[in-house]
Amino acid sequence: MSRQNRKSGARRDRTNLYSEITDKIIAELEAGRVPGVQPWGTAAAKAPLGLPKNVSTDRQYAGINVLLLWGAVIERGFTGQSWLTFRQALSLGGNVRKGERGTTVVYADRFVPEDEKRRARETGEDAQAIPFLKRFTVFNTDQCENLPEDVATAAPPVPTGLIEPRVEALIAATGIDFRIGGNRAFYVPAHDYVQVPPPQAYFEPINWHRTALHEMGHATGHPWGLGRDFSGSFGTKKYAFEELIAEINAAFCCASLGIAPTVRHADYIASWLEVLREDNRAIVRAASKAGKAADWLLAFAPDDAGQAIAGEPACDRRVA
Repeated sequence: MSRQNRKSGARRDRTNLYSEITDKIIAELEAGRVPGVQPWGTAAAKAPLGLPKNVSTDRQYAGINVLLLWGAVIERGFTGQSWLTFRQALSLGGNVRKGERGTTVVYADRFVPEDEKRRARETGEDAQAIPFLKRFTVFNTDQCENLPEDVATAAPPVPTGLIEPRVEALIAATGIDFRIGGNRAFYVPAHDYVQVPPPQAYFEPINWHRTALHEMGHATGHPWGLGRDFSGSFGTKKYAFEELIAEINAAFCCASLGIAPTVRHADYIASWLEVLREDNRAIVRAASKAGKAADWLLAFAPDDAGQAIAGEPACDRRVA
């Protein structure tokens, strides 16, 4: 059998599989749902105890800034307590990664204006200092790259065996900017990158693959891929519909790759169907688009022999 016929057969098999999964999800939803869960914790992405410091000046932050920076470390799962400004990163030969969001700190002090100094000299009175508050944006070293080794935060390595080799190969082959770290999973359309918590942060590491494939499903909607509509804000029908696409895509991909997450796809999908409950065909339309997203991703999956599918380099295989 020719390679082209094998690929056509594989596509037909996947189409049948998609239909079976969609029917199963609909049946589960009709039978009732369990509230969705976040299948990861934060223990694997916890910074050591200590006061935050500026790695450029080697000065520790104080006062309210300690609480602000501690809060950012906990909320965003940074692995260290080291911070610096955008310009300081450049001065050290590094840079803040594109798309990273900084944390605001404040500098409080007092100063005496020249007019007040002159008035004090003329009247013999004490000069009155004026308090001021200045804002700065700082970035954790986790958010930077190309910093000197003695400054950079080394991301904890992913323990061997937690990521399925087929999924790892697929991620690399797609050319998607895929980042592992922090304690949130998301895709940023404006900067075109995916970020997910590390596998070891999950209560059951097998569920990492579902999250990874979900966020990669979002990435397929970028203009270089399938060109879906990302204009919906959280809570809107457009946003909910895109979430349906991404999660059903994850279900399709997991099934095709032989991965069985312990968190049910239907539970997550049901939470978004609440927003679309007046549209009883939403699941069907979303499944159609999810099938296209899964096809796009699975085109990069290794073949049965464990070798990557032949073709151009990953960066050239995105659809124009």
